[in-house]
Amino acid sequence: MGGVELDRELDDLPAALRWREWLRRIEAVLFASAEPVSREVLARLVGQGAALDLLLDDLQAELVDRPYALHRVGNGWALRTRPAYADAIRAAAGPDPDPVPLREGELALLAAIAWHQPITRAGLAALFGGKVSRDALAHLRARELIAPGPRSPEPGAPQTFVTTEGFLDLFGLESLQDLPDLPARQVEDTEDPDAAFGLPLGEEEA
Repeated sequence: MGGVELDRELDDLPAALRWREWLRRIEAVLFASAEPVSREVLARLVGQGAALDLLLDDLQAELVDRPYALHRVGNGWALRTRPAYADAIRAAAGPDPDPVPLREGELALLAAIAWHQPITRAGLAALFGGKVSRDALAHLRARELIAPGPRSPEPGAPQTFVTTEGFLDLFGLESLQDLPDLPARQVEDTEDPDAAFGLPLGEEEA
C-alpha cells in the first residue's frame, strides 16, 4: 500500500486486540478518504483469514452513537455524517460556493442514463424526442456522475454512458438495484420538445 509494508496478520497480538486493531485501521482509512474505499483496499488492511464483512458489521455497530455512520456505496464503503448534523456542518463551512447545481433537465438526463444504461447519445435522443446537448453530458461528466461505458454493438460502435459511484453516493444508494421503479410517463405530442420533457436538448455538434 503506497510502498509501506504493513503487518496485516498481527500474529504477536491476542485475538481480541488483533480484531480491535483491524477495526481501527478500517475506520482510519475510511475517515481519511473523501471517496468510497473499495473492498479490495480494505481487505489489504487486515489478515488474510479475517472476515471483512464481520469487521464492517462490528464497525457499523460501534458507530451507532457517533455523528457519522458507515455506508455502502457501490463496491465500496464510506463514512458519512448523519443528516441531523447537516446544519452544523453548513454553518461551520461558511459561505464557500457550492458546485454549480444540476438543472432540472440535467437531473432528468441523469435519471434516464441511470435507468437505461449503458445507453448511447442517440439512444437518449430517441427517448426524449430530440438531440441531447453535449454541454449537459459534459457537465454530468465534470461532476463525475456519469462516465463512458462499453462501446455499443450498433454500427460504428458509438460510445455509451453509465452512472458512477459518485452518482450512487450523491443519492445515497448502495447499488443501482436501489433505484426506484421506472415511472410510467405519458407525454402528449407537442411542437416544443423542451416543453414536453424539460430536458437539455440542443443542436447537434459536428
